[in-house]
Amino acid sequence: MQQKSVALSTERAIPTGQVSKTNLPVFLTPLLGREHELVELSILLQRPGMRLMTLTGPGGVGKTRLGVEVARALQDRFADGVYFVPLAPVSDPDQVIPTIAKTLGVREAADLSLLEQLQAALLDRHLLLFLDNFEQVVPAAPRIAALVAACPRLSILVTSRAALRLSGEYDFAVLPLPTPNLAQLPVGEYLAQNAAVALFLARAEAINSSFRLTPTNAYAIAETCVRLDGLPLAIELAAVRIKLLPPQALLKRLSHRLDLLTGGAQDLPARQQTLRNTLQWSYDLLSAEEQRGATICSARKSRGFFAGSLFSSAAGRWKRWKRSATTTGQKSRYWPWKK
Repeated sequence: MQQKSVALSTERAIPTGQVSKTNLPVFLTPLLGREHELVELSILLQRPGMRLMTLTGPGGVGKTRLGVEVARALQDRFADGVYFVPLAPVSDPDQVIPTIAKTLGVREAADLSLLEQLQAALLDRHLLLFLDNFEQVVPAAPRIAALVAACPRLSILVTSRAALRLSGEYDFAVLPLPTPNLAQLPVGEYLAQNAAVALFLARAEAINSSFRLTPTNAYAIAETCVRLDGLPLAIELAAVRIKLLPPQALLKRLSHRLDLLTGGAQDLPARQQTLRNTLQWSYDLLSAEEQRGATICSARKSRGFFAGSLFSSAAGRWKRWKRSATTTGQKSRYWPWKK
């Protein structure tokens, strides 16, 4: 690649100097239950040679939130900044590179392709690029690989429901929060230290300032978190119902969870405001064959399995069943922790 000068926008040009710059979104609530992952990811992303990491997992598991906090913790490690590129509104893989260029303030030039311009602009930059919601533009992955290959000081953090399947990619599975053991339920403050329960309590107390964990409601709260598989989005949507329903009544209504788990914060993307929207987003990302397989497999799931993981695990099981006659030992494209 010829090294030519590339013009940068004066408004949002990639900064120089020792002070890290960022456009990371700011959340008004603390991240709960991810202390271990934060430490692990911070260490991994600072390893020599760790250039491309993808946080994978089902919708609502908290990939974006975890990624933002990891990126924020590493701001001072990247001299030229940490940049957040939201790809949820992008459905055309050909628009990924233009979206990155717009975020970084890279102007178009007639003598270079936009990818070449980005490569030239980032050639000597020590920068972390955070690409959020890559699942619907996975065909653009080779262009991301080309960007990493050309820019030796560039690191890229991705969130996606499917891995990019690139050489050198580190696939980090973001799991649901740990849930309590109902057979040996901790009491009092020990139960409140469970990650899923702690999240439920924090969001419930924000809706109802008088709400507290008590011996009367402890089991219902714990079982609610278990029934929701520890999925953060589902737990938060359930907790906001505490203003109208006590925990025992909430638990009884979980059999109709798609109608119950609504009313997410209005400043969240529409796909995260209801459980039904999250499932629809996941379903729409599947191919027609995977949609048929998801329907077949999910219909056979036993009662109590949380629908938030429905299409992700069902599609994975369908794909594994389809190829089982001809190949073995391959990791599923979807959610590697689902066996």
